[in-house]
Amino acid sequence: MCLKNRQRIVDCDHGRKRLPAQPMKSAKPGSTLAAIIVAAGQGLRAGQPLPKQFAMWHGKPVLRHSAEALAKVGVRPIVVAIPQGTQQIANEILAGLPEVHLVTGGETRQASVRLALESLAIEAPKNVLIHDAARPKLSRTVIDRLSDALIRHPGAIPVLPVVDSMVHAENGLMATAARREDLRRVQTPQAFRFQDILEAHRRWDGALDAGDDAQVARAGGLEVVLVEGDEALHKLTFAEDFMDDRLAIRIGTGFDVHRLEAGEELWLCGVRIDHSKGLAGHSDADVGIHALVDALLGAVGAGDIGQHFPPSDPRWKGASSGRFLEHAVQLVGEAGFRVGNVDVTLICETPKIGPHRDVMRERLAVLLGVDSSAISVKATTTERLGFTGRGEGIAAQAVATVVALD
Repeated sequence: MCLKNRQRIVDCDHGRKRLPAQPMKSAKPGSTLAAIIVAAGQGLRAGQPLPKQFAMWHGKPVLRHSAEALAKVGVRPIVVAIPQGTQQIANEILAGLPEVHLVTGGETRQASVRLALESLAIEAPKNVLIHDAARPKLSRTVIDRLSDALIRHPGAIPVLPVVDSMVHAENGLMATAARREDLRRVQTPQAFRFQDILEAHRRWDGALDAGDDAQVARAGGLEVVLVEGDEALHKLTFAEDFMDDRLAIRIGTGFDVHRLEAGEELWLCGVRIDHSKGLAGHSDADVGIHALVDALLGAVGAGDIGQHFPPSDPRWKGASSGRFLEHAVQLVGEAGFRVGNVDVTLICETPKIGPHRDVMRERLAVLLGVDSSAISVKATTTERLGFTGRGEGIAAQAVATVVALD
């Protein structure tokens, strides 16, 4: 299969050969921490039109989330076990990430992991993380806990406590109670010293499904320590896991002020207005757009305009604030959202905003990539009180909603 426009799938599997589990030539000898992402299943329970690891979630394919998280913290190399015949779509999803290699998975999870481990055998890393692609919210904190645990133990897994009462079931009836204090919910990634887990997989007889690599490790005589997991590492399993994402809405607010000075151009919400004074600033000082940029960044937790476009940077001297807004929209998309609606209020005595309102809405619509009906621009005064009332400057406040991508 191959990916068209990131969602439409067409058959491109004619004549493709199975990817061999051969040793990689590009892995760095003695690398400290490598990773395997298990993405070779079909994920049918998720109710998606393609295997769930390739389905869209928070604006990008599920598999991409885990691979990016690992690459971001310097894990090298990353081996991804994929279903047979999906090399092209996997390559497109993982494009641009460093030292990512593909192997075709086996009939079982254990077989897929074994093939991935064997591909790392010659350029053996010191340690390896084995992670399920269906757990996309992988944090550096969990990776650090696992890495620290491998200093003293050959294996480590992230776990969470069981909060519900537990029972054994027999023929659909309640049997004996199980002590939840003795039980833990197991997550991935699971971490091991590479040579130890490779040997454990080689000794595994394959008669039974081990469930996860910790069971293989235990069967091979390895001690596996428990570390604190993360509720965010929820495994995407059912259609509801994707439906809930589509309903997510976030809200951000922004506020900005600029001084009015003679000899400056006046830009408001992307429109140049004839006026005796203009707004002073490092860029074009468009106070309406600056407030809106902060609102969008706030909605996705991406900081503020000063972090992305510091006034100390000469690149932004006199720059159009429209560039800042387009960058904010890009960050919204990368976070898995789209712009819903925005509301900008300009606070000034002059100029009059009413005659320019519709043009401002149209200009913002172009920059945001939405219909003008999703944009509100309005104005108010402070009844001649304060710096805006004295005509010394213009203030703006903005509210923005963003909606999770399908």
